[in-house]
Amino acid sequence: MRFPGRDAIVATAGESIARGSRSFAAASKLFDPATRERAWLLYAWCRRCDDIADGQDHGHGMTIVEDPQARLAEIRERTSAALAGEWVGDAAFDALRIVASETGMPHRFAWDLIDGFALDADGWRPQTEDDLLRYCYHVAGVVGCMMAVVMGVRPDDEAVLDRACDLGLAFQLANIARDIGEDAEAGRCYLPADWLTEVGLTAENPLADRNALAILGTRLADRAEGYEISARGGAAALSFRSAWAVLAAADIYGGIARKVRTRGGQAWDSRTTTSGGEKLAAIAKAWGAARRRAPTPRPAGLWTRPR
Repeated sequence: MRFPGRDAIVATAGESIARGSRSFAAASKLFDPATRERAWLLYAWCRRCDDIADGQDHGHGMTIVEDPQARLAEIRERTSAALAGEWVGDAAFDALRIVASETGMPHRFAWDLIDGFALDADGWRPQTEDDLLRYCYHVAGVVGCMMAVVMGVRPDDEAVLDRACDLGLAFQLANIARDIGEDAEAGRCYLPADWLTEVGLTAENPLADRNALAILGTRLADRAEGYEISARGGAAALSFRSAWAVLAAADIYGGIARKVRTRGGQAWDSRTTTSGGEKLAAIAKAWGAARRRAPTPRPAGLWTRPR
């Protein structure tokens, strides 16, 4: 059997990011070519796992799946083969094989991400903010750690990986704030139970009172902003082009959380997005921020990823 070469897998990964996330696709263009390709490869695997778990096509059309455990077993089997250096025959999992081999990425990061899919497969819901942040680590914070390794950060540089994780947490909190309505339609709710009780809402119908929900949307946006600030302070550890990409992504995704906060109870009437013009403005702004980047201490009181 003839297997596709690296260039073909990279090309497929590039198509995946273009279809799945205009925000990440725009930011990835700022990387140097080698880092850009590896970022695409990593994205392709993450996107494919998410699509398998949720019955989606490049992040679109999430449904309630009837066989979550079987889907999880498929993800684990293919990931295990990829990390063992085997040809999988699925471009996204072969992308993981390539990027893990080329960067020396710790395999535990891949398994931490899959643990996040397992939480969803089990119908898990957070009870507290700590639960929410632990989930955000498994589905996004650890992706920040993997991206840091792709950008050349040593796998044992825990301080820089913490900042990379913070950016992933910020992204996921913004996602959760934006997608409360879509998640509810798929039978999911990532708002902590104690938050819901506080404002008189339930996980079964979080949209019942838009004014009450706006309080929680604002809280999510505020939390996202705190982790975004931390991540920005860690950009000094990266090369200029990697810092430029990271800071652009932070501004683009941070803009989503800020719009949710501004829209209040109307935030779930339509999907909150950033326009092409706003993305270009974020890229231009990030260029200057990357030029001026300087290290700052990680703010006290932030949740810290598991070691």
